[in-house]
Amino acid sequence: MSFDCPPSCPFVAPMRGELKFPVGQVHRLGAAAKDPEVDETRRNVLKLAAVAGLLGAGGLGFGAGALQYAQPPVVGAASYFKCQLIDLDGTPLTVDKATAEYNVNTADLLLFNYPLQNEPNFFLNLAAPPNGTGGVQNVPGGIGPNGAIVAYSAICQHLGCPAPAIEYYPPGTCGTQFNGRDFYIHCSCHGSTYDVANGAANLTGPAVLPLPQVILETDAQGNIFATGMTANSPPVNGHLNTLQGDYPVGASVQLAKQQPSQVDCSFPS
Repeated sequence: MSFDCPPSCPFVAPMRGELKFPVGQVHRLGAAAKDPEVDETRRNVLKLAAVAGLLGAGGLGFGAGALQYAQPPVVGAASYFKCQLIDLDGTPLTVDKATAEYNVNTADLLLFNYPLQNEPNFFLNLAAPPNGTGGVQNVPGGIGPNGAIVAYSAICQHLGCPAPAIEYYPPGTCGTQFNGRDFYIHCSCHGSTYDVANGAANLTGPAVLPLPQVILETDAQGNIFATGMTANSPPVNGHLNTLQGDYPVGASVQLAKQQPSQVDCSFPS
């Protein structure tokens, strides 16, 4: 049998000798002197290095951006500030108005936010009604002619239940007395009770911290301002400190009236 290549068989050029590079290394063999051998492996490594550099630079920017969103900036106020209280009717709240309109028997919850938008507080006048009896005078931190106008956080210090789950109970609401008084702040979530006439100190658990107390001040015209929190106040529940956790309120804030929730007269022993 003859294996001679017929005239139509394509011409195959002889190889130029043994390969001069290691097995596994990729080279492109040129067909002529003007097209020399090219080390494809080295070229690809350089390409990969360049691409890795670009990805690395982009990755740093992406990583920084991702970190920014993973750890958002903390919002809050740099320090306590003076904030004027506005009455329900939209006019400035003064000591005279607070004395005439509100007293120890006021059942509606009067709330205002300070210093942050998600930190509600009770506004209370614990004095007796005009020409009436009851109530208290000279409450720690109190302002007004009887020293009985105060403000406390409306977020329970146990597990953070907000008003109206926590609310002010006027005299006679439950009939139960603490320290000879039958008015207090009580939380229906788990039964914590606070002494409104003594810095919102704990009367019953499970809360072990008092309610934070807002510092109230007046000017020469009797306008009422919130200016900070008392030195003995713990942070508002749910906040690492009272100045961080939401945006600050403005230079003034209006009272809001909220209906009390269902009364719960169960007090932990």
